[in-house]
Order: sequence, then C-alpha cells, then structure tokens
Amino acid sequence: MDITETIVQELNRLADPEKKKVLQRFFKTGPGQYGEGDIFLGVTVPKIRQVVKKHASKISLPETVQLLQNQHHEIRMCALLILVQKYQKGTNEIKKQIYDIFLQNTNYINNWDLVDVTIPCVVGDYLYNQPQHITKIILQQLATSNNLWERRIAVISTFHFIRQDRFGETLEISQMLLNDEHDLIHKVVGWMLREVGKRNQEVEEQFLRRNYKNMPRTMLRYAIERFEETKRQAYLQGEIK
Repeated sequence: MDITETIVQELNRLADPEKKKVLQRFFKTGPGQYGEGDIFLGVTVPKIRQVVKKHASKISLPETVQLLQNQHHEIRMCALLILVQKYQKGTNEIKKQIYDIFLQNTNYINNWDLVDVTIPCVVGDYLYNQPQHITKIILQQLATSNNLWERRIAVISTFHFIRQDRFGETLEISQMLLNDEHDLIHKVVGWMLREVGKRNQEVEEQFLRRNYKNMPRTMLRYAIERFEETKRQAYLQGEIK
C-alpha cells in the first residue's frame, strides 16, 4: 500500500457520519450554493492535522498533489496542510514548486476554509518576497478571475502582508473587488480591511472614507466591526466625511 492510500484510509477511519451531515450543510454544498458538489467525510481539522504530522515528512510532492485532487474535502485539506508544512521547512526551490502547485490547482482549493487556512502561509509568503511589480501582476490576475476562489485567494494572500505592516496590496485588491457580486468576497475584503485597522486604523479609515458609501453593506459591517459604537453607527448611517 502506498502512502496516499494509507492517508486516505486513515482519514476514512476518522470519518463521522453525523459530522459529515453538519459539514455538508455548513459549507453550502447544495445545488446552486458556493460549495455545490463538495463531498465531506466528517473529519475535524485537529484530526486532519494529526494525520499531517504523522505523514508529511514521508510523502513526496507528486503524491501530495494526487491527494489534493481527491474528491473529498478533508483529503484535500490534508494535502494542503502537508504542502504548508513542506513549504515552511523547504528550500527556496521547494517553496517555488509548492507555490506553483497551489496556483496550478486552484480548482481543488474550492471552499473558504481551504483558502483561508493555507493561502497566507504559501501564496502570501511567496509573493511577499517577490519584486513588488511581479506581486502586483499575480494578485491582479487572481482578483480579476471568473473563479470565486481565485478572487478570494487574491485577498487572503495579503493577510501575510498585513502581518508585516504592509498594507498597499490589501487596499489595492480591496478597491478592485468593491463591486464584486459574491457575499464571500464582501466578507473577506471587510475582514482584511479590519485586520489593517487593527494595526493602523488611520490607514483603514482613509480607505473607508473614500469608499464606504459605495461598499456592499456586509463588507462595511465586517470592516468596522471593532470600531467604537458611535463611530461605527456614523459609518452605517453615512455620516462620515
């Protein structure tokens, strides 16, 4: 039995049928929903991480890609977490290979948890260390994609930048996505703006004063969630100039 089969069998043994039902509903897998067709086993992330810890050092990159292309959500999460671990311990050459794997397999990074848990650690970190004009091109390509998850990848990649007190990319991608039609983009843009504000509220508010009247309501609510109540209400009522 090869290592991919071993990992799949271990995750199947950890599956919980009742948890599966909950996850299928929570991640909106029904017809017409954002996670339509995604199939869950019913395995929690802490249990997935136990499998990752056990096998990450023994599995090759091609074998990990094979796992990433599995139909089951938790197996794809396991593969992504293995890639994150390999990236963090890898040489520059390995990091480039893993970054490429992520962007070549976005069709399999197709729910918000898969994006949010792993993208800042790999795509965000890699792009942060590239020349800024290259980073800008890649993020813009992702942000203008027809693929919802690639647009979310563009935004959430910049979480790594925010943590280094570098805000320009987040603000630029947020500006590009102000008129996005999907609620999941409204939420993540608002969340990243809020994270900018945690580190520098004036930078966030400069952006908000220019844009808040044209923002989707959900995006604005997420962005101002931590503001003191009087200011928060002033934004909601359109009174900030």
